[in-house]
Amino acid sequence: MFDPETFANEAIEQIRQQIDGKTIIACSGGVDSIVATVLVSMAIGDQLLAVHVDTGFMRKNESADVVKMMENMDINHKFVDASQEFYDALKGVEEPEAKRKIIGERFIRVFEREAKIIGSKFLVQGTIAPDWIESGGELRDTIKSHHNVGALPEKMDMKLVEPLRDLYKDEVRKLGRYLGIEFAERQPFPGPGLAIRIIGEPTEEAAHIVREACAIVEEEFEKGAEEGIMELPWQYFAVLTPIKTVGVHGDVRAYGYTVAVRAVQSLDGMTAAYSKIPHEVLDKISIRITNTMKDKVNRVVYDITNKPPATIEWE
Repeated sequence: MFDPETFANEAIEQIRQQIDGKTIIACSGGVDSIVATVLVSMAIGDQLLAVHVDTGFMRKNESADVVKMMENMDINHKFVDASQEFYDALKGVEEPEAKRKIIGERFIRVFEREAKIIGSKFLVQGTIAPDWIESGGELRDTIKSHHNVGALPEKMDMKLVEPLRDLYKDEVRKLGRYLGIEFAERQPFPGPGLAIRIIGEPTEEAAHIVREACAIVEEEFEKGAEEGIMELPWQYFAVLTPIKTVGVHGDVRAYGYTVAVRAVQSLDGMTAAYSKIPHEVLDKISIRITNTMKDKVNRVVYDITNKPPATIEWE
């Protein structure tokens, strides 16, 4: 049985033994990175600098929310807008594993630059067990290279510290609750961000479309849960597919993209069942997405695949 108090005490002591000097932590704003940030801050205090990088593939208002959260928690932090750098690095890239590796490498280069500024040789990541399990290695097949594990560059100027490496998502949430973290219950968000919710080349335009679609999905699902007509899924989002189909707006022919909505229930992310969403909620989502982006999107579908055989994210 996982005991968050015991884990926290042991982890704090271990962190103090591992780290000697100024340290950078990659704080994306996801549950794992937030919990890791609080834990390491408890261990080394002002020696820690939490760096949040806007890759251009964040959710709507995500970076502003993360920065405000770190301010409220009185954590040393820095915001870095590297969106153009990531857009440039991903030009012409369509293959999912290639995306993940490029994003992982770009992250490290940004953190290396920031580490040199403050004279840090340590990089903390919120890596958890599913990340390295799915990234493969030894006798494990590679399902997908998580940007913070299998997509790391071979040569790095920093030493990695991963205090949550052996935990699963449900254990991370328990730890977050014990530490009093308000964000501990927020849904998972992949490290590569919206880049892997864009099937094909992750352009700036595509990021804008899927960002708006994801925001609509989140708003309608959360509203439905508040009204008591549905259970809030474990994870829920939109995916921009490269499929363009014929549609109609008024009396005018339209030729637009197809957006897929994905929602699942899970405990630890290793397996998942698709969520049974009321049709009235899906109807609202479809109408809002196609009305909001009627010049770009004219079709919305719902993914009813479990994990396995599918993964939760599409890439």
